[in-house]
Amino acid sequence: MKRILGILFFFAVFLYNVPAVADAAAAALIEEKTGRVLYAFNEELELPMASTTKIMTAMVAIENCDLQEAVTAGENAFGVPGTSIYLEKGETLTLEQMLYGLMLASGNDAAVAIAEHVGGSIAGFCDLMNARAAELGCAHTRYATPHGLPASDHYTSALDLCRIAREAMRLPFFRQVVSTQRATIPWENHEYERVLNNKNKLLSTYPGAIGVKTGYTKSAGRCLVFAAEREGMTVIGSVLNCPDWFDASAKLMDQAFADYSMYEALRGGEIVHWLPVSNGTAEGVELIAAESLSAPLRSGEVAEIGFRWPQVQAAGFEKGERLGTAFLTVNGEELCSVPLIAAQSVPECSFRYGLERTGAEWLFLGP
Repeated sequence: MKRILGILFFFAVFLYNVPAVADAAAAALIEEKTGRVLYAFNEELELPMASTTKIMTAMVAIENCDLQEAVTAGENAFGVPGTSIYLEKGETLTLEQMLYGLMLASGNDAAVAIAEHVGGSIAGFCDLMNARAAELGCAHTRYATPHGLPASDHYTSALDLCRIAREAMRLPFFRQVVSTQRATIPWENHEYERVLNNKNKLLSTYPGAIGVKTGYTKSAGRCLVFAAEREGMTVIGSVLNCPDWFDASAKLMDQAFADYSMYEALRGGEIVHWLPVSNGTAEGVELIAAESLSAPLRSGEVAEIGFRWPQVQAAGFEKGERLGTAFLTVNGEELCSVPLIAAQSVPECSFRYGLERTGAEWLFLGP
């Protein structure tokens, strides 16, 4: 009987933690600010990811080039299979325009043009993509193409994909592009412009949706990276090989917003501590939180705030310099941290300053 109850409990917990991904090969959902994993299912399983590849393509391009650089479509960009913005050989657009074609229309030709412009070749660009994934600690990700068409040695995991999207969403232009439902860009030798419609239906059907990218190939199935913000909390998720991709993603986000809310332990600019200073022009300095210290908590969870700072700080620091850290933990796990910075500069005490201070104290005390 105990064994049966244990099995039932296991399945109850399992179903609660993955409320809508029974038909997905893998799924994950994180909170943007902290990266805390809110839901996961087969989250480290290595799978093809189709055009969600282009999240990394766009991020690497934005981080390495000016948006107004001219990008010319070479021979390799012309006639790439799959979705396309129908670039002609020799056609030139700005990188900004190419990125709209990449992320809204999912242009595989735009992906090749961008890759060759930024990396010199597709192989060179994939090296940049793989290096960036390694920087983010994505141990289950490997890029062999900039567009996601089927290729050996090209895969990711649901959780890696969330982390990559989280990093990309820190770029204001990327965030702007993936939240855009419709845009137009020039079309050489045509009397009208290209009209680009975002393939992510959640932007028009899910309240608070802000991105990010669809993907589909026969081998990868339907893949989706999605994001939404409500009441001060932003979630980023992914589903891989999920036939009911939009509905499943919406249900995952609904569950997250129902189960979690942001808890703010410190406000940005809040005074946290008075730190003694040695050999300085002041006896101490106030430490203030550089930004809000907040994390997503499930109902009933209790977060504990902790601090790291020296017992005494040597003088010779500038206003705004980091002198400590505040952090939040839940059940012993550190969820997030923020710098504690000096509210003022405190120079070292010079010999002259010491004499002047001693003299002032003598005059004050009197005979």
